[in-house]
Amino acid sequence: MATKKAADVREQERQERVTETVSKTDQFFRENKKTIYSVLIALLVIGLAIVAYYKFYYQPKSREATRQMYPAEANFRAGEYELAMNGDGNVLGFSQIIDDYGAKAGKSVYLYAGACEYQLGNYQEAINYLKKYKSDDTIMMARAYDCMGDAYTGLEQYKEALDCFQKAVAVSSEDVANVFAATYLQKAGIVCEEMGDNAKALSFYKIIKDKYPQSIEGYDIDKYISRIDSQK
Repeated sequence: MATKKAADVREQERQERVTETVSKTDQFFRENKKTIYSVLIALLVIGLAIVAYYKFYYQPKSREATRQMYPAEANFRAGEYELAMNGDGNVLGFSQIIDDYGAKAGKSVYLYAGACEYQLGNYQEAINYLKKYKSDDTIMMARAYDCMGDAYTGLEQYKEALDCFQKAVAVSSEDVANVFAATYLQKAGIVCEEMGDNAKALSFYKIIKDKYPQSIEGYDIDKYISRIDSQK
């Protein structure tokens, strides 16, 4: 009996707390009703504005940017880097697409622009574009680091170039199907030689010999290793 009475008391106290909480909530709502409604309306307006922006501005711009990319990409594949980069008055180049649309056609526009600038000998401009490129595609991300490394090499900034080639190697190692890892390793070794660090260069060449003997670089890597060994 005493246990049942204690349980009844606890239940009554619980109900009183619930009632008090509901009462306080109701009082808060009544006292701040206008503010709450204003906040809800503001959130609704913001939400509708975001939807409208995406549907009526961003999506059409994205489709338009994608259409503009087609001729620029075709010129790039044809090796017409100046035309691909700057257009000809009839079609836009990557630089104009970036100015007009940003990355609405995708981040690849920065990779294309960077590669064009590198081919045109504009190394710093190439680096500036390539730094903006980000992708979950390990092969393309590695290629971006590789191109950036080439641009730094063109500027004779070998430390920065080595860092880029090592990043390309690291990204390549995430994808066993990436057949370009040996290329990046060889470039890293050559840069190390330029920096006077033959020991580190040798370590890169030996990785090619051990892990990528069937690659194009692997067939000739003994020449690189012998050149360093002969200097000891």
